[in-house]
Amino acid sequence: MLNGEFRKKFDAESNAFNKAAIKQDFLFFMKKMDSIENVALIGALLKVRNLEDLSSLKLQNKNTIADNSFEISPVTDKAADYPGGINALRQEVARLFYTDGVYSEVKMVKANVAFIVEKDGSVSHVNAQGENFTFNRQAEIALYSLSEKFSPAIINGGPVRYRFKLPLTMNID
Repeated sequence: MLNGEFRKKFDAESNAFNKAAIKQDFLFFMKKMDSIENVALIGALLKVRNLEDLSSLKLQNKNTIADNSFEISPVTDKAADYPGGINALRQEVARLFYTDGVYSEVKMVKANVAFIVEKDGSVSHVNAQGENFTFNRQAEIALYSLSEKFSPAIINGGPVRYRFKLPLTMNID
């Protein structure tokens, strides 16, 4: 809708200088909208991390876990897999990644992202480790924002929790 309104205003203007100003206004507006969305996503990331931490504390306090439903399996019959494979996962993460939210003095930033693929294929406990804090947070947001679930890891025909690691690298221009 916003794109259409700016387009109408742009097309109706005959003066080239005013057209350039309208285009600049549109680009500035869209950058601000991206920034607002990023702030909201960072807030959502904090909320998710807090909820995961609280659930971990509740489990530790109970100390009465009768089964191994919260264990992470290091060896599986079948590892967890993203629909379309690792390349599809990388493409989806790249699509979801908010590059304007990364501030870096160096051209190349890296992070190793570890997360849990739950028995239902959802992602939890995402933790990015790298030298650039803003890159790490954007990587975590991208992983939590995946549109599809993984196929879970399998042991003895049943789904299990699985630790997944994904190295990420980005070149900043």
